[in-house]
Amino acid sequence: VQLQASGGGLVQPGGSLNLSCTASGNFVSLNYMSWFRRIPGNSRQLVAKFTNTGNTYYAEFVKDRFTISQDNAKKAIYLQMDSLKPEDTAVYYCRVASVEYGMDYWGKGTLVTVSS
Repeated sequence: VQLQASGGGLVQPGGSLNLSCTASGNFVSLNYMSWFRRIPGNSRQLVAKFTNTGNTYYAEFVKDRFTISQDNAKKAIYLQMDSLKPEDTAVYYCRVASVEYGMDYWGKGTLVTVSS
């Protein structure tokens, strides 16, 4: 499985970005995919994910600002990020993981910088 994330960049506070992550290879389900981020000097933290029933989960610090979505035809997930804050500056990663199917893959990160 290979994951390709894109869409990062420089944005002003209050602005928006939409990240994309496309999966290829022996892939099972988009419901095993999630977005993480790593703020410089910190460990990776979960941002948003799909549950195995297709529902969504958001970390408290992005709730009501970020939206995770998926497109099965394109084997892709997205992270719409609105009302961005400087503290959202981080490298964002997509991940596919399933204990049931014995997989745990990470994409290369995409840098999001929120600054005026």
